Amino acid sequence: MTPSRDPLATVQRYVDAFNVGDLAGMVACFAIEGSILDGMAPHLWLGGSAPSDWYRDVLEEGEHLGAGGYFATLGEPAHNVVTGDAAYLVVPAAMTFDLRGQRITQTGATFTFALKQEGGEWRIAAWAWAKGKAG
Repeated sequence: MTPSRDPLATVQRYVDAFNVGDLAGMVACFAIEGSILDGMAPHLWLGGSAPSDWYRDVLEEGEHLGAGGYFATLGEPAHNVVTGDAAYLVVPAAMTFDLRGQRITQTGATFTFALKQEGGEWRIAAWAWAKGKAG
């Protein structure tokens, strides 16, 4: 994956890596110290291992629930603000996944990101996923 000087491109690289199960790609998009807030327990992951710990928990919960095949898509950002070496993005999103053999589509989700410059590249400092409607 090629690093980007555009915060939205970093977010898209992160989502693309998630969609193919590329943990190293997800980690490469993250700040040295980051945080994740998600609807899945324990809901909050902090520090340098946040993306790895979160993804491990996603896979464990998926196995427990019979879920997998996760695929996220992003819409046009509602907010895309860059102030110096900080950026804030709010992006509508959708998630599809298999649940015990049935394809589920979750629409109306919101993916919110705070990014910062590290080593001349944008890195995700924090993200939060607000679930949409499952159908």
